[in-house]
Amino acid sequence: MTDILLTHSYHLPFDRKQVRKMQPYPPLATLYAAAVLREWGFSVALFDTMLTAPCEFKVALRQHRPAVVVVYEDDFNFLSKMCLTRMREVCWQLLDEAKGYGAIAVAHGSDATDHAADYIARGFDYVVVGEGEYSLRELVSTLFAGGPTDSLAGLVSLDSNARIRRTAPARPTAELHEMPLPARDLISLQAYRDAWISKHGMFSMNMISSRGCPFRCNWCAKPVFGDSFHARPAAHVAAEMSLLKRVFGATHLWFGDDIFALNRHWAVEFAAEVQHRGCSLPFKIQTRADLMTADTAEALSVAGCSEVWMGVESGSQRVLDAMDKGLRVAEVGAARANLKRVGIRACYFLQFGYPGETWEDIQQTVDLVRETRPDDIGVSLSYPLPNTRFHERVRIEIGAKQNWMDSDDLCVTFKGTYTDEFYRAVRDALHAEVDTWKLPESMRSPVTACAMWDRIEAMEPLSRNHDATFQTSQRQPQLLIPLTSLSAFMEGPE
Repeated sequence: MTDILLTHSYHLPFDRKQVRKMQPYPPLATLYAAAVLREWGFSVALFDTMLTAPCEFKVALRQHRPAVVVVYEDDFNFLSKMCLTRMREVCWQLLDEAKGYGAIAVAHGSDATDHAADYIARGFDYVVVGEGEYSLRELVSTLFAGGPTDSLAGLVSLDSNARIRRTAPARPTAELHEMPLPARDLISLQAYRDAWISKHGMFSMNMISSRGCPFRCNWCAKPVFGDSFHARPAAHVAAEMSLLKRVFGATHLWFGDDIFALNRHWAVEFAAEVQHRGCSLPFKIQTRADLMTADTAEALSVAGCSEVWMGVESGSQRVLDAMDKGLRVAEVGAARANLKRVGIRACYFLQFGYPGETWEDIQQTVDLVRETRPDDIGVSLSYPLPNTRFHERVRIEIGAKQNWMDSDDLCVTFKGTYTDEFYRAVRDALHAEVDTWKLPESMRSPVTACAMWDRIEAMEPLSRNHDATFQTSQRQPQLLIPLTSLSAFMEGPE
């Protein structure tokens, strides 16, 4: 019999976009929680739904016979933070199996924190809100000791009168180096290795160097870590990097931090620690453009960084200011140049559809991409999540569909300036153009992109929502780019 069985609700085969990408990573936060519980003396098992069908969960229940089941979502996976409808459906399925078996059911994650009362109403006994490992440890310790839970921090449950009870918030974990490393031995890494090698010819693993982000972009949901930020010591991070390389056979790493290398002195120290251990590996990160100074880019290059994804969002300063992004458009070009100088791929996260964004703003974003030539882009639509200032602005206009079904469910849940079809057409055209830049010069052709931009120009006046959120006046739209000049952009300087 096992004391605690942990699991999570993200199943990659249920996500169309991620199936095409096939870049699965283990549920890092779930593995951290398992490690903390095991360090405290509990027997722990983990059912990993990433690559295993949720219907197999009943087999794990019979095998381990747990007293407590914890659906602990991966706080370091952006897909978990998106609160996808398909994930909640899987979560309910796991819950029903656990309750049918007679186990105490506990939930943790972004969606559970935002909608704790709904999770309790659905049948969970407890929801661990905010940063969860130590709150969960205290909860489980108390449950096994038969003590009261009403004074434990970071919990939502029912009181003796069947009313929702919320306890005081738990404090963030500041001393990250004192935490045990993720319990990677509890899952089948071979399944991940096979998926990566089959699709990409390499084995990528995930880790983190920090938790949280202190910036306050008004669309960014932070239900778990809030505005706190804590970094692990550089030596501690380099030591885990060495472990993944030498013991687990990783040939590439993905740092799941919300914001990597916030402190440039930490970045320099990290590079030195990696060099000292001889554990450099190609790795990718996500961060802000204004942090990618020449010195930081150089340090990242020394440490092995091969790819940086920056939250650029828009090429319109007006839209960036409306988002409270705290970023200047000019800083994007400077970051791209600094990264290119040291041979690191510079990639942009972009979003269309922010309230009040105009056709001119969209053109400015496309122009920024063309002028700075990122190595890759990721395009999404503005997606209001609970407890953000953005969500509060558009809340009354959100329809019955409040969450995306999966990460490919690109739609505006409020009244956007344009229709979803129009935004998808812009996304597809911009992706097509950027993909063309990756081809050898002899193979580049602007024909496909020309046709796509032609279609967008024709769609634009017909795709406007006349009752859009925060309607703004627009000048008579012009062509996104003179089509006769498009080839010059396609063949521009490398």
